[in-house]
Amino acid sequence: MVNILRGVRGATTVINNDRQEISVRVIELLNEIVKENGLEKEDIAAAIFSSTPDLNAGFPAVGARMLGWNEVPLFGTQEVECPDALPRCIRVLILWNTDRNQNQIKHIYLHHAVALRQDIADQPV
Repeated sequence: MVNILRGVRGATTVINNDRQEISVRVIELLNEIVKENGLEKEDIAAAIFSSTPDLNAGFPAVGARMLGWNEVPLFGTQEVECPDALPRCIRVLILWNTDRNQNQIKHIYLHHAVALRQDIADQPV
């Protein structure tokens, strides 16, 4: 089968606007995405991170670098400030070269971020 580019989504939250906690939660999220989907970093075309405006103590992409994603292009951006948005939230979109069908990809939502996709989250809100 031919590899095509697919998107893998995920999100997590932190309790505090803290550089170390941001990195730890991103590492946890990426490890879970890798485990559930069998990703190899060599097949990752890029990863895009976003965080809510209340998180400015650290860059989420640092967590990916700490995992050794040194060759993967990473990009970070800030979410739109919205009054009813989930606070202290970090999202990721991984662009993955894979032969899997879209319905075979497992998107991962951790901690309070399960509220974003209750339809696919493994844990209750």
